[in-house]
Amino acid sequence: MANGAQALIRTLVDAGITTCFSNPGTSEMHFVAALDSAPEMRAVLALFEGVATGAADGYARMADKPAAALLHLGCGLGNGLANLHNARKGKVPVLNIVGDHATYHTQYDAQLQSDIETVARNVSSWVRTSQSAAALCRDAAEAIATCMGPPGQVATLILPADVSWSEGGVPASLPRIEPPAAADDATVAAIAQALQGEGKKAILLGCRALRAPALMAVARIAARTGAELFSEVFPTRLERGAGLPPVERLAYLAELASVQLRGLDHLILVDAKAPVSFFAYPGKKSYLVPEGCQLHELASPAQDVLGSLDKLSKAVGAAQATPALQALKRPGLPSGKFTADKVCKAIGQLLPENSIIVDEAQTSGIMLPTYTAGAPRHDIITLTGGAIGQGLPCAVGAAVACPDRKVIALTGDGSAMYTIQALWTMAREKLDVVNIIFNNRSYAILNVELQRVGAGGAGEKAKAQLDLTNPPIDFVDMGESMGVRSRRATTTAEFVAALEHALRTPGPHLIEAIVPPTLEGMKLRVLARVLKSLSKLPPPLARAIKRGIAP
Repeated sequence: MANGAQALIRTLVDAGITTCFSNPGTSEMHFVAALDSAPEMRAVLALFEGVATGAADGYARMADKPAAALLHLGCGLGNGLANLHNARKGKVPVLNIVGDHATYHTQYDAQLQSDIETVARNVSSWVRTSQSAAALCRDAAEAIATCMGPPGQVATLILPADVSWSEGGVPASLPRIEPPAAADDATVAAIAQALQGEGKKAILLGCRALRAPALMAVARIAARTGAELFSEVFPTRLERGAGLPPVERLAYLAELASVQLRGLDHLILVDAKAPVSFFAYPGKKSYLVPEGCQLHELASPAQDVLGSLDKLSKAVGAAQATPALQALKRPGLPSGKFTADKVCKAIGQLLPENSIIVDEAQTSGIMLPTYTAGAPRHDIITLTGGAIGQGLPCAVGAAVACPDRKVIALTGDGSAMYTIQALWTMAREKLDVVNIIFNNRSYAILNVELQRVGAGGAGEKAKAQLDLTNPPIDFVDMGESMGVRSRRATTTAEFVAALEHALRTPGPHLIEAIVPPTLEGMKLRVLARVLKSLSKLPPPLARAIKRGIAP
């Protein structure tokens, strides 16, 4: 008879969960031993829990199914919370399996005892502590069904050690999952009327609406009605490039997003929420929908996105409309002074077809969307929840999910240090990932925010909290120490040569790009003043300035 752990793994495999990103401890040893009972299950070791959870996130974004993240007690789960937060915000299915002390041992309040359920509820829509081997697999089946949604969700199954080692485990099948419903006829009719009426219209797309079939449908609607197409600031997964409809991402800076949305009479949401500012700023609006603009929701995260768009397409007579598609257009190889923009231009010129870009470049990646817009078709994963340290782990998961596709991960020096251990997992698993680390020796995005929030009196002590120059971080040495071939680029020519080599050579690579901050000194001070004045400028001028700052 199977023990609880063996039956649990069989339940996972039968449900299609065949990858487990793990950082185990003592309480999970029976689960670890049971991995050998299921050859279908791939176990990927991470040296930090935030790598395991971030990898599970990246895997699910590309595989369209959950992976398991095996974590040790409440402390281990807590270490992985930041990337679980990103998964939750991206509506990504992730199944946490968190070991716990044996049920009879909890009364002694041992050193690692904690309230795991409370920790889990921060990021999980479903949390349960299994009480017996007999109940374990039924609990797991319910957790998996919840994960898969829609919307995709984080679920946390807590596995006491004695439940894991006890006999009596019986694999369970998933409950019947009802297909999601499309928008009702009344909603579709009202939105069709708005799109066909007077005024300026836009459609804001999120999550599943940014995949190719939905993009083609909504592009036909836009061609028929004249609506603008926007995506959320940080999409979960955006399919883009030559042959696909172009979609303009809303800007991260609220002042710039307000320029994009100015003058709208109707804004239609498709698997997206109404746009808001990332943070509150003195004297600035948090809610970015323009006054007088009517908000419509075609499809919520729990509804059938493609079915809803198909209904709307028929209602506005767009079935035969010709969608606007992005032409193939490379920017050319860069030359001259080495900057972050030159890195983005080189990627746009050399990006292989069917690549996956994991973008956590923040200020250094401002020009990336522009330079890669006309590149061959590719996917882009972004920082949906805003919690940094996602890029390298997400690239691990994406590469495991899609071993036949080149993955390019872009991250800043500060962000990379949160989860640098991901490099070791890439080397151990021989993953085909090109890691580009923008080393500008600064938390550059926070220098921008220091200006925007109007924090007065910031002197040397304050600025030192955003500075990474002393001591300098050597990413080449770190990468090599973890088994990743690493090179440093200090000129544009060196970077192009390093990128060409990494793209044609399988396996993990690291390129440390030594670049100046994109926004510093006078540029930074002028930016704050320009952003403050945008709302007072004529719309054409404001839009031109917006394109200059963040195209």
